[in-house]
Amino acid sequence: MANIKSAKKRIQIAERNRLINKSYKSIVRTLTKKTLENCEQYKKDPNEENKNLVKTSLNKVFSLIDKAVKKNVLHKNNGANKKSKINNFVKTTLTTK
Repeated sequence: MANIKSAKKRIQIAERNRLINKSYKSIVRTLTKKTLENCEQYKKDPNEENKNLVKTSLNKVFSLIDKAVKKNVLHKNNGANKKSKINNFVKTTLTTK
């Protein structure tokens, strides 16, 4: 344990930031899974309602990934890779019939 006051404060700040970063990453994973589930649902029953569901969930994931990159939770290349993988999956799902 640190003895200096500033070092103790840095430990507290690092822990706080770690928890915030953890929550961002968790939400990104959760929304990614929901988007992929919506794609599977669209494959089973391709209708306009499911298509809109896929598009809205895709927008939410992209928005959250961009925010995580902006706040330095994710590296910009990591965010771009995540967006690319999700987008390719959604694109193939929506174009195949």
